[in-house]
Amino acid sequence: MSEIEKRKQQHMELASSDDAQSGRSALWEDVFLLPASLPEISIGEVDLSTTFLGHRLQAPFLIAGMTGGHEGALDVNRKLAKAAARLGIAIGTGSQRAALADPRLTPTYSVVREQARDSFVIGNLGMSQMVAQGSAPAFGPADLAAAVGMIDADAMAIHLNAVEELVQTEGDREMRGIASAIADCVEWSPVPLIAKETGAGMTRESALALGDTGVRGLDVGGIGGTSFARIEALRARGAGDERGVRVGATFADWGLPTAISILEASGAGLPLIATGGVRNGLHAAKAIALGATLIGIGSPAINAALISDDAVIQELSLMIEELRVAMTLIGVPDLESLRKHRPMVIGRVAEWQRARRGDARHS
Repeated sequence: MSEIEKRKQQHMELASSDDAQSGRSALWEDVFLLPASLPEISIGEVDLSTTFLGHRLQAPFLIAGMTGGHEGALDVNRKLAKAAARLGIAIGTGSQRAALADPRLTPTYSVVREQARDSFVIGNLGMSQMVAQGSAPAFGPADLAAAVGMIDADAMAIHLNAVEELVQTEGDREMRGIASAIADCVEWSPVPLIAKETGAGMTRESALALGDTGVRGLDVGGIGGTSFARIEALRARGAGDERGVRVGATFADWGLPTAISILEASGAGLPLIATGGVRNGLHAAKAIALGATLIGIGSPAINAALISDDAVIQELSLMIEELRVAMTLIGVPDLESLRKHRPMVIGRVAEWQRARRGDARHS
């Protein structure tokens, strides 16, 4: 087994553990939807369908790109893709770098398209591979085209994982020129690009800068779910890397919670995916009311996939039903109406908004 294959397997195994979850909240508890005691709507009338980058989905959910590149990922991605196809939702893959380096790993990614032929599928490459890392050259147009073709992708995500790379024992730490490299990828890509944070959240400044590169969507990937800094600290402990253990502990919960990240990134005017600590359909409803277009589901989906095909479908079906119930309880018939619903924010989210408004007045 190659080093990268071993790392991908460890990532999947650790991501399903409690030790990999953020110690901080996504802050859904500070967001209140306003209940309608007289909803005047039937739950059967609630329409969850939406359009994302020109593709119609039956519900506003995305199975977040999590795995691929090792033997165990084949079955997990097969189960996840079957669920996406059954439920009419989108699905992403984990980073495809492993298969670009070792083509025999391609089936661990291509199984997604095989099982979800009509689904909206999002491929995945890392920001650090967009620039040269020592003697390793940056990915070019042929690499991007190969990643798209591998899964017949409808869009590609460029994942932004600075904290993970800086903690990781073997991380790629050269980050100069990434913004211009992403802009180049936009020019090369045969499909739309999405900039995808991976657990550290997103500020309005970052969202605007990413918008300037030409990406077509943003995944805010905030605090509240899986922490890749924690995962890399756990890997570092196993490798005897004291530096990685210490830095990973210090930055285990680095960044912005998902609720705040949605508010921050909405200023870019791009479709938003809310990933990070979404554990039920009520969280999803709050995220959409704050400004999200799609909801990314990570660890709940992968944990269910480690059980069975049916477990994945059941978990995601329940989230979809909870979203429908939440919309009924506030009396909105469709997602457009939910996005117009003005939730009440309190606590840390409200404090953040007030502070940011003060920053704007004094800038």
